[in-house]
Amino acid sequence: MGFLMPKIPTPALPPAPAPMPEVPKYDDADRIAAAEAKEARIRAARTGRSSTILTSASGLEDDELSTKKTLLGG
Repeated sequence: MGFLMPKIPTPALPPAPAPMPEVPKYDDADRIAAAEAKEARIRAARTGRSSTILTSASGLEDDELSTKKTLLGG
């Protein structure tokens, strides 16, 4: 039966893995500075069209009273 199922030589063991590099710290100064810069860009871009609106919930924001007569009686 030896010729029907020949012995297979065992494969060589793979080399040992290289040591893992040191994992960077999560709370380093570069990461904090990048997060603050990203938040500043988001805040700057957030104004959008709201900066062009001249009224608020209580009406016009300027204290000027209009004395010009309107067409609808007055």
